[in-house]
Amino acid sequence: MKTQHKGQLLDTLENRVEGHLQQAIRQFQNMPESDLLQPAVNGGWSIAQCLEHLNSYGHYYLPKIQEGLAKKAHLAPKETFKSSWLGNYFIQMMEPETGKKKYKAFKGHIPDSKLDAYAVVAEFIQQQETLLNYLQQARSTDMNAVRIPISIARFITLKLGDVFQFIIAHNERHIQQAMRNVENYKKSFQI
Repeated sequence: MKTQHKGQLLDTLENRVEGHLQQAIRQFQNMPESDLLQPAVNGGWSIAQCLEHLNSYGHYYLPKIQEGLAKKAHLAPKETFKSSWLGNYFIQMMEPETGKKKYKAFKGHIPDSKLDAYAVVAEFIQQQETLLNYLQQARSTDMNAVRIPISIARFITLKLGDVFQFIIAHNERHIQQAMRNVENYKKSFQI
C-alpha cells in the first residue's frame, strides 16, 4: 500500500467534504420537499433516501471517530499515512471511479421512503460540518494508530485515514446518485 503525505491527504479529503457540503446547501436545501422525496425514475432511492442512507453511516462512524481521536490525542502526529490492504480494498470498492459494482445496502442502512426531507438534508449538512472538524483534528494525531471498528463487522478495525477515505468515497457515490435524480427531474420538465 502506498504511503501518503498526511497533510496532502487531509487537504484532498477536506476539499471533497467541502464540495459535498456546498452541494447539499446549494442544491438539496433549496429543493421542494416533493422533489427530494420523488423516487428515482429507475425505481431507486429518492434524493432524501440517498442522504438518509449516508446519515445512517454518520450515526455510526462519527461517534467512533470522535472516540478514536480522543483516545489517541496524546500521540505525536506523524507526517505520513499508509493505508492497510483491507482499507485500500474498501476504498477502491467504494470510489465511484474504481468501484463500478452496485452493492445492496446493509440492514439498518436502508432508508425508509417516508422521511422528513428537510430534516434529512439539515442532518446531512450538520454531519458534513462535523466530519470537517474531525479532519482538522486528525492533523494533530497519528492516523495510523487510531483504529475504528467497521459498521458491518465490529471486530474488524481500520486505520482512521482509511475510514475517512471510505466514508468520503461512500458519500461521493450516493451524492452522485442523488444528482442523477436531479438531472432526471430537470429532463422530465423540459419539452
